[in-house]
Amino acid sequence: MALASACSAQSTPPTEDAASKQQAYLAAGGTAVTALDPQVNVVFQAKDQTLWFGSYGQGVYRYDGKTILHFTTEHGLAGNYVRAIQEDRVGNIYVCSDPEGISRFDGHVFRTLRAAETEPSESEWGLEPDDLWFPGGNDSRAVYRYDGETLHRLAFPKTKAGEDHYAKFPRSQYPAMKYSPYDVYTIFKDSNGHVWFGTATLGVCRYDGKSFAWADNTEIGLGANGNFGVRSIIEDPDGKFWFTTTSNRYDAQPSTTPGTGELSLRKEPGIDPAKDSIQAFVSSVKDKNGHLWLATLGDGVWRYDGKEVTHYPVTDDGKPFWVYSIYQDAQGGLWVGTQGHGVYKFNGKSFEKFEP
Repeated sequence: MALASACSAQSTPPTEDAASKQQAYLAAGGTAVTALDPQVNVVFQAKDQTLWFGSYGQGVYRYDGKTILHFTTEHGLAGNYVRAIQEDRVGNIYVCSDPEGISRFDGHVFRTLRAAETEPSESEWGLEPDDLWFPGGNDSRAVYRYDGETLHRLAFPKTKAGEDHYAKFPRSQYPAMKYSPYDVYTIFKDSNGHVWFGTATLGVCRYDGKSFAWADNTEIGLGANGNFGVRSIIEDPDGKFWFTTTSNRYDAQPSTTPGTGELSLRKEPGIDPAKDSIQAFVSSVKDKNGHLWLATLGDGVWRYDGKEVTHYPVTDDGKPFWVYSIYQDAQGGLWVGTQGHGVYKFNGKSFEKFEP
């Protein structure tokens, strides 16, 4: 389940026709351009069917089918390196940039959301259906929850593994080590409404609104890919979870006691590596047929229908390159963001370069 969920604390704005909305975006200072940046981290479709593209250092682009508008910090965006884009139920767009913060766009102006200028809090955790969740920046030790009124900067309760990491690599001796074991790569909301966090070094954490439960890299089968971190989490049609790798899937058991504890996972066979050698996936979606689409850094995209695996290369002049993300729009169309090659879209048979 995608995290483009709603914010309950805002009233519904008056309806604007497409022309009026486009004029509002232009008035907000967006610059009309003819092409997207080659490095695209994020693809997102808003409720009004417009497409948003988050770049690696050049802000965001909005495409309404005719015009591409480009927004950067010069237009009020908090930062130009974009990690995530979401939308609330009344149509406000949220752009999460690293490390500067989160910007809300109401169709007229970008405003940066501000959390309290304090250390990340362990007391402000909560879980409501309309919350929006965002990863913190590198070395932030934080995630963000926006409840429609307040942006909460949250800290995970300390774990033994996390504190052992700090003890092994004290900043006094390793001043250049600018990351935290609690840093989050990905956030995923499952079919029960629970929120999962994939971390840089500590494996996965599930938060059910009351308690936290962890499973480390060894438990989720990362093995040699442990340093890769948990880049993507997906739930299949059977309610089983896949964590960055495909050799196994996992049945997650409910938390039995409140507090911070171990996540109970039952391992089941995934995709047989002897038949299909899939690299660790960095992004994933479940399509309307329940098939899993798994994007890899250098080996294109793979589709798994529960029985068979199909490989779809993503190439330029026959040469593969890094894919950052995969996204499914409201019509079922599949998009991938890439490093250095713009955006590609699935045409039913292959991924081809998207040219607005």
